[in-house]
Amino acid sequence: MGLISNGSTIFDNGSMASGFGGSLVFLSKQTASASSSISFTSGIDSTYKEYLFTFNNIHPATDNVFLGHQADVSGGSSYAQTCTNTMFYARHGESDSPADLDIYSSDDQAQGTDINKMVQLGAGSDECGSGYLHIFNPSSTTFVKHFISVMSGYHPSDQNMVIHNAGYYNTTSALDRFQFKMTSGNIDAGDICLYGIA
Repeated sequence: MGLISNGSTIFDNGSMASGFGGSLVFLSKQTASASSSISFTSGIDSTYKEYLFTFNNIHPATDNVFLGHQADVSGGSSYAQTCTNTMFYARHGESDSPADLDIYSSDDQAQGTDINKMVQLGAGSDECGSGYLHIFNPSSTTFVKHFISVMSGYHPSDQNMVIHNAGYYNTTSALDRFQFKMTSGNIDAGDICLYGIA
């Protein structure tokens, strides 16, 4: 089911937005064009307790790389907040093989500051990835900051992969900026939108 607009920038309950616990309020959009990274440095504050990033046709300039995210506190620019996360995936090849469910244990983090990998992509002209990242209460000064991402991607070995990544930024400081980049090379194309969940 798609999003149903009520005629403003708010998407009503009863549409896909209800799966995120409320109505989606569009805040901003950035389009990649040979971008080394894409940073959202405004719009994330105590207005909403949940935020959603959506990714549409993210295409890397380099083959066999991951798209990932990092976060930072107000005024920060290192995007190196400590994180613990875990990943698993389902995949199905165009040749009907492989077809399995597995974990990405080598890409998990335990109190690390590396990029949080969301989807592994090929750089072929028709290869890309799409999905979402859900952030919970990033302005809290009491709790750590949980996140969940689900991404579907065209893997460089001609297979579809659906990757689930979940974890938390282990800080009680408010996070108000998020950055997206590839593990190597640029984000060649694609749109990233930010929504608040009312």
